[in-house]
Amino acid sequence: MTYTYFNPTVIEFGEGKIKSITKYIDKNLKVLVVYGGGSIKKNGVFEQVSKALEGYTWFEFGGVEPNPSVETLNKAVNLIKEKNIDFVLAVGGGSVIDGSKYLVASAVYDGDGWDFLEGKTIEKTLPLGAILTIPATGSESNGTAVISKKSTNEKRYFGSSLTYPKFAVLDPTIMSSLDDRQLANGLVDAFVHTCEQYLTYPNSSLLHDGYAHTILRGLHYLSLNWQNRKTLVWQENLMLLANQALNGFIGSGVPQDWATHMIGHEITAFYGLDHARSLAVVQPHLLRVMMEDKKDKLTLMGKEVFDMPHNYEMVVEAIEYMYKSIGVSTKLKDYDVDDKVIENITGALKKHGMSALGEKGNLTLDKVEKILKMSLN
Repeated sequence: MTYTYFNPTVIEFGEGKIKSITKYIDKNLKVLVVYGGGSIKKNGVFEQVSKALEGYTWFEFGGVEPNPSVETLNKAVNLIKEKNIDFVLAVGGGSVIDGSKYLVASAVYDGDGWDFLEGKTIEKTLPLGAILTIPATGSESNGTAVISKKSTNEKRYFGSSLTYPKFAVLDPTIMSSLDDRQLANGLVDAFVHTCEQYLTYPNSSLLHDGYAHTILRGLHYLSLNWQNRKTLVWQENLMLLANQALNGFIGSGVPQDWATHMIGHEITAFYGLDHARSLAVVQPHLLRVMMEDKKDKLTLMGKEVFDMPHNYEMVVEAIEYMYKSIGVSTKLKDYDVDDKVIENITGALKKHGMSALGEKGNLTLDKVEKILKMSLN
């Protein structure tokens, strides 16, 4: 086990924590509050943020869409430069926080911010803070972001140690306004994030596997108790589990996969599926295609998470059942896709240099085609 683990984000967890942002933002800084479709102005979050920022010079930018687009974000970059903004405060879910990471890097860069999605190293950023409203991606305490370009049907990602939020407010009471789709998406997203860092091949770290088991068991428990999804206890557990699923620790020093995400990103880029739903239509079929490589960890997962100690093939069915039980389909045929979906996805992966995916680099495009065909049948 050899790794470096780094996470500088301060977590403020619990009811009423929005007011704590003043501990981390100097009053002499000009602040840009970034949000999505405007739900924060209906659920009381914007009011709490406004109250906390009394005495500050601050501006707002709304309209960051799910799967944030560079076209929208560049408008915010222009505003940041025009108003000489010093600090960006993201108020929203993973899309808003991801988009804000793009903003803090692009606002102090002379070129086109899309360069970072093409692999250019980020050398400096504005400071960033986050108030999480939709638990799912863990973006509030990691350094990665996924950004789309509508004009070319692309969805790409970048990561940097400079784009970690300085702080993240996790107030579970904010979740009371979320609908079933958002809650289900969050649960699936967190589950797949954990699997991407766990369902590979055996490693020697008892701690990392054990921590992953705890997260997976917790998410499975929430799915079994879906009827309690509107309770504070259920929601605060989802918020914490989703955060821990992708704060960087459980993937430190162990093999990671991420093929489900790479394929899912292309599906979202072309057909607009919710991120979590794009993962759900890929993951079970990918596990079946890659069963031989993953059977040891599937067996362990069956024992530790689903109480199925001897049948690794049944574990995939258990995952599928879990998603379906909370209203998330595992079939691409249930969504609005065309007859070019396989051609589009495999072509995009090839274009983006992703012809050998997975923890061993042996998930090739012919296997991607097989996965997609299984999801369409």
